[in-house]
Amino acid sequence: MSAQRTIQAVVIGASAGGVDALFQLFGGLPADFALPMVAVLHLPENHESQLVDLFARRLAIPVQEARDKAPVEAGTLYFAAAGYHLSIERERTFALSREAPRNFSRPSIDILFDSASDAYREGLAGILLTGANQDGAEGLVRIQRQGGLSIVQDPAEAAVSTMPEAAIALHAPDHILPLREIHALLTRMGTPHAA
Repeated sequence: MSAQRTIQAVVIGASAGGVDALFQLFGGLPADFALPMVAVLHLPENHESQLVDLFARRLAIPVQEARDKAPVEAGTLYFAAAGYHLSIERERTFALSREAPRNFSRPSIDILFDSASDAYREGLAGILLTGANQDGAEGLVRIQRQGGLSIVQDPAEAAVSTMPEAAIALHAPDHILPLREIHALLTRMGTPHAA
C-alpha cells in the first residue's frame, strides 16, 4: 500500500464459502477500527439474512444491514440485504434497488463495487474473496482504474477459486494474499495506531 493513499472505505465481495472467509477476515478487528466496511455475500433471495446477527455476536465493531438512504458511517460493518442491489451514492449514502440480477446475483458485488468506486475513487479498497461465479471481477477492475486498492484472496486457499481467478484474469490486483494477510492489511488500514 502506497504511503500517500489514504483509504476511506472498504468494500468486500464473497459468494460460495464466503461466511467462513468473512469470519476469518473480520475476526479480531479492534473496537477502534475506523473505516466503514460494506459487504455483499450472495444469499438465496427467499430467506431472511442472518448475517448481521451472526457477525454482531462475534465482532467488537457495530454490524448493521445497509438501509436505503442511510449514511455510510465510519467504524461500522454493513451487509447488503438479500434480494436487493446495494449501491453507495456520491454523497456516501446507501441506495437499495430491485433491478434485474447481474451475474445471476442480487445483490451484485459488481454494482456495489462500481458505485463505491465513484463515491470514494482513490479512497476505496475493494476485497474479493472465495466464490463460484465471476461477480465482482469487473467491479474490482473499476476500483483500481479509479485509483483505489484492489485486493484478491489467493485462489489457492479460497474455498471456491472461480471468483478470485476471474478477477486475476481481468487485471493485475494490487495484492493477491491469503486471508490472514488480508486481515493484517485491513487492520493496518483501519486502525489509527497500527504500525
